[in-house]
Amino acid sequence: MQTLNIGALSIEVTLKEVGNVHLSVHPPHGRVTMVAPLGTRLDVARAYAISKLGWIRAQQQRLLTQSRETPRRYITRETHLLWGRRYLLQVKELDAKPGVHHDHRRITLTVRPGTPPEKRAEIIHAWHKSLLHAAVPELIRHWEAVLGVKVRRHFLQRMKTRWGSCNAQAGHIRLNTELVKKPRDLVSYVVLHEMAHLIEPDHGERFVALLQQHYPAWREARAELNALPLSAETWPEQ
Repeated sequence: MQTLNIGALSIEVTLKEVGNVHLSVHPPHGRVTMVAPLGTRLDVARAYAISKLGWIRAQQQRLLTQSRETPRRYITRETHLLWGRRYLLQVKELDAKPGVHHDHRRITLTVRPGTPPEKRAEIIHAWHKSLLHAAVPELIRHWEAVLGVKVRRHFLQRMKTRWGSCNAQAGHIRLNTELVKKPRDLVSYVVLHEMAHLIEPDHGERFVALLQQHYPAWREARAELNALPLSAETWPEQ
């Protein structure tokens, strides 16, 4: 990997066996990457990046102004997102095993008296993972049948800049636990996106054709996903 510096802008450049240049601006802070065909000279990559400076700055500005969730304190009557809907949180302090459940209006968090916010956050996060672990296998089975591929394992973890990732060689996909806050159809899109990498590792024309064939509204789904509020949490680097 090489780094292009254009004024104050840094762009991570990776050369791969791709047919076209792919420029990306990543949430949450607007990190810029470029994937270019093998053999591309750095001065050619620089000229291309300069031609796209207006687009890069527009994308970075969009991320900077994108709405963010206010920091969660995990107290009663605080709102929390689940599958694209807002729920009121109800906290019960009982001398019993901690747990979480929800109905059509609220999420109820049961904790022992004096449980600090960071521990409450851990309990909610574990619940989020359990919901995703229950929902994701069905989506994987669906897209396995459609794409004719096999996912050997899936993993859930917090990610700072991605909704998911794929290790095509191992047949593994990873999904961001923040997806539990997004509408289910967008979760399905992310699962498809990562599983399509089992066929085409890069984001080239063949990959786009797969998305277009099996999820024609993929561009709208991607735009909606990236327009939704970002988490206010700061996480350790993965």
